[in-house]
Amino acid sequence: MPAALSPSRTDPAPVLAELRLLLGDRLSTAAAVRAQHGKDLTYHAGHAPDAVAFPRSTEEVAAIVRACARSGVPIVPYGTGTSLEGHIAALEGGITVDLSGMDRILEANAEDMDARVEAGVTRKALNAHLRDRGLFFPIDPGADASIGGMAATRASGTNAVRYGTMRENVLGLTVVTPTGTVIRTGTRARKSAAGYDLTRLYVGSEGTLGIITEVQVRLHGVPEAISAAVAPFETLEGAVDTVIATIQSGVPVSRIELLDALQMRAVNAYSKLAYPERPTLFFEFNGTPAGVEEQARLVEEIAAGFGAGAFHWATRPEDRSRLWQARHDVLWATKMLRPGAEMKSTDVCVPISRLAEAVLAARADAEAAGFAAPIVGHVGDGNFHMSFLIDVNDPAEMAAAEAVNDKVVMRALDLGGTCTGEHGVGSGKMRHLEAEHGAGIEIMRAIKRALDPGNIMNPGKIFRLDPAAAFPER
Repeated sequence: MPAALSPSRTDPAPVLAELRLLLGDRLSTAAAVRAQHGKDLTYHAGHAPDAVAFPRSTEEVAAIVRACARSGVPIVPYGTGTSLEGHIAALEGGITVDLSGMDRILEANAEDMDARVEAGVTRKALNAHLRDRGLFFPIDPGADASIGGMAATRASGTNAVRYGTMRENVLGLTVVTPTGTVIRTGTRARKSAAGYDLTRLYVGSEGTLGIITEVQVRLHGVPEAISAAVAPFETLEGAVDTVIATIQSGVPVSRIELLDALQMRAVNAYSKLAYPERPTLFFEFNGTPAGVEEQARLVEEIAAGFGAGAFHWATRPEDRSRLWQARHDVLWATKMLRPGAEMKSTDVCVPISRLAEAVLAARADAEAAGFAAPIVGHVGDGNFHMSFLIDVNDPAEMAAAEAVNDKVVMRALDLGGTCTGEHGVGSGKMRHLEAEHGAGIEIMRAIKRALDPGNIMNPGKIFRLDPAAAFPER
């Protein structure tokens, strides 16, 4: 049955009846389905919607939105549910629109190196489709996220240092607006000076301005040669200084990932590996065979000057896949360090020259507060995460973790960085976004009010529409 109404909520019953006629058994009010769609992978409190809709086309999404818009019923877009900042919680109830059934690859253009996919296509499914064409899609957040969700959160991943983020790899979108109008942004051309950049407006909007139903993405050629390496260090500082020197030297690494000693212990246990449990860098080099050899030699020389041990190389595809799967599984590996606890992860990004300062200070903050919080990061572009495993039923522990997180975030802002390099804002980073953008938040509010005057699109996310309102429950 639908959730109990709060005084400010619209009764969803008429909309549910209308959507039942449209979708039949593809509209679910089952408690388990609703609960699953209202809770992400972290410590944020779950908020179930009144119902979950499973559309199969842009036209059905538009019909759902029009029905909700007429009655003022909130809408929460949903991809695979792997977000980390409370993005999918239905804070005001309403209808969650699960796009996983929209999973067609509509076109893949080898000559122009682009593809058009429905929002529910996952990154692994797209790359499996491209495998025999010599092309790949490089954005790889740890989870097998949907392309639509990745666009909505402006996702990143281990390849960002070489290939950029979703911002650089989305050419155009199909979007259902809060009125149920279908619009298409961008073209297949690689550049344009035609009007406002609506594609970039929706990339990173986290479902607050519309529902992305199709994405036109850039593709890249599979490199001729690829080699990966694992390098342990005597100190965390030595590992981070190696990253800084490598990037500043202009070595075109495709991946450079940091895992501290505690994170390596967790990864070894979860993924059945046997690397030294010391601060470690994972590298990947790609290009021509000669170029890969030169990159590897230069990085080994740089790393040796900062206390690196012997490099462990992975050149066979199966060995590289195992290495990077272990990196992508760090969330699950980290949770094993304290079974039953929930995870809270920082997500700051700083200029590369300030990376060592930010990482070492974050480690000191956690230790001073008594937290064993592993650090992992896409450090090639200055982005790192510290993961707190906390008992959500212990207010003192929750407050202590929040206090350390605040220190880490505010320091990043002071260093010229951002409160979120890739996870997005959701409901979890709203206070920090206001600290980062200041008066710029008013421009965001103005855009939201203009495009979604009924505030039906994922309400309670990114910023408070009413500056005087309290921040939502976490």
